[in-house]
Amino acid sequence: MVDFDEYADKILSAKRLVVLTGAGASTLSGIPDFRGANGFYATGDTWRGHSKEELLDIDFASANWDVFYKFAREELYTMLQKEPCIVHNLCALLEEKGHLRTLYTQNIDSLHFKAGNKNVVELHGSLDRHVCTRCGEYHSYSEIANVIDSGELPHCKLCGGFVRPDVVFYGEGLGPGLLQAEKEFTEADMVLVMGTSLTVHPVASLPLLSYRNNGDIIIVNAQPTPYDRYALKRFSDLGEFCSQLQLRLI
Repeated sequence: MVDFDEYADKILSAKRLVVLTGAGASTLSGIPDFRGANGFYATGDTWRGHSKEELLDIDFASANWDVFYKFAREELYTMLQKEPCIVHNLCALLEEKGHLRTLYTQNIDSLHFKAGNKNVVELHGSLDRHVCTRCGEYHSYSEIANVIDSGELPHCKLCGGFVRPDVVFYGEGLGPGLLQAEKEFTEADMVLVMGTSLTVHPVASLPLLSYRNNGDIIIVNAQPTPYDRYALKRFSDLGEFCSQLQLRLI
């Protein structure tokens, strides 16, 4: 890989490295991205007469949780059966070796935790985590899977309140993880972006916080991003990049 050693050295010598991953990071685990050639929307933008974007909108979901859960059972929860790929394993190794400060992800598949990362902020939540809308009690997917599979709606084991996925729907704001991210990206001397087109805000603009404070950015994504001009380098082959960097950590 052309000039890889130079950039690998910069990543591994960083004092405050943060990583941002997006849907492309999980495609190697067999989870489609959203708008790629074989992505979530490319496979058909409707489900039983509803557009997929509508189904992921909080106003629609709140009024039609029975429809959403049927859709999620067929189209979304399958991602929880997938296994980590080289991208997730690399991130876990970066943390294990003491290089990684915090991993931020836009993904809701929890594969970074599955790979062994501990310091992970899931900016858009996780399908493996559900929350009671009445008392705030958390429930894992495994706790409510049988109810969802039966076609019923899940309710809290403590108070009986309705339980929803702890993910960010269209029309909802991000949680407190965004404030933490803004602080850490501002302080970071190196940001490694992997598998995201950097088009969904406010997450997309996080690497720019580092750039504006003299930090460096390296982007690994198959397609160009709006922020490539701020990066030291953009690599296009995610699998090869991770394989090469992993060799320097083993």
